[in-house]
Amino acid sequence: MITNPEGKSRYIILCNHRHRILPSKIPPSINLQFTPTTLNSHRKTTMSTTTQTTTSSSTFQTISTHDSSYIPRGTVTAQLQFYKPPTDNSKPFNYVEKAPEGQPQRNFGDDDLPVTVQDIRSHESSFNIDTNAFAALSSIPPSKEISFNDDESVKTSYYPEVEELLLKHVPGAKRIFLFDHTIRRASPSASRAPVTRVHIDQTVASAAARVHHHLPSEAADLLKGRVRIINVWRPINGSVQSFPLAFADSTSVPNEAMVGIEHRYPDRTGETAAVQYTDGQRWHYWSGMDGSERLLLQCYDSENGARVPHTAFVDPRSPEGARPRESIEVRALVFG
Repeated sequence: MITNPEGKSRYIILCNHRHRILPSKIPPSINLQFTPTTLNSHRKTTMSTTTQTTTSSSTFQTISTHDSSYIPRGTVTAQLQFYKPPTDNSKPFNYVEKAPEGQPQRNFGDDDLPVTVQDIRSHESSFNIDTNAFAALSSIPPSKEISFNDDESVKTSYYPEVEELLLKHVPGAKRIFLFDHTIRRASPSASRAPVTRVHIDQTVASAAARVHHHLPSEAADLLKGRVRIINVWRPINGSVQSFPLAFADSTSVPNEAMVGIEHRYPDRTGETAAVQYTDGQRWHYWSGMDGSERLLLQCYDSENGARVPHTAFVDPRSPEGARPRESIEVRALVFG
């Protein structure tokens, strides 16, 4: 607690190394205290969409007046991590696996900025994948896959459901090729954690390369028609309370905000897109997503160019003891 020149006390909340000062005129019936959350065991985790997890020490503290069952909803202001270029102006890169000796895991930084994030709950029908590059689907039947602990089981049980979903809900889709998936858990022991850096999984160059990589004998013909890359995202352990996913309306983010990042695998180099903040960006999230809902995130569209920057974020309203978010995203080439 500190006192300002007028003698009025203030309480400070620490959140991502930023200070927010709240008036102390709070009803005495509300018992406020500083409590460190257990979100990702006091660590802020950052990584590219298909890279290994790298962590940096960061403590997130919040004042919570809610019990552990609370689900944050409505508009929120949160810190999002945007792209900061390398200090030497070199081409940005990121190693998917452990970097070679003497090399950093990545050579670019983060620009943490406060952003207003609007809740699309009850407004899902206002958005569509062709224009906004995302779509919210509800009332999805229970999946045959329950544990999401075994990759082969996921491919056998869950992939057919995703393929059927995309053929039904993506206008014009005629053929689906699912090329990989990632399961993320906000846990210190997880191999993949929520990504807290604004990014897009693909660029124009890497999208075409994906087609050649997965379907080499058909690529030339397939690339003559419409090609899209769409992620199907869902939570797998109940309603989201922590690390919700934010996504930007494609129409509000200019191409100039995108920066290609060399995505260095041991045997090849791909490319993802980092995103710089620009005025007018419109950010959204879908509060309390559960297992009966799916979020379609379009990363590339050869026909109209709609693509969705996205990131997990620390919601300052998440209660102490919030359920650590667990999710799966399946990535698909969509033809037609």
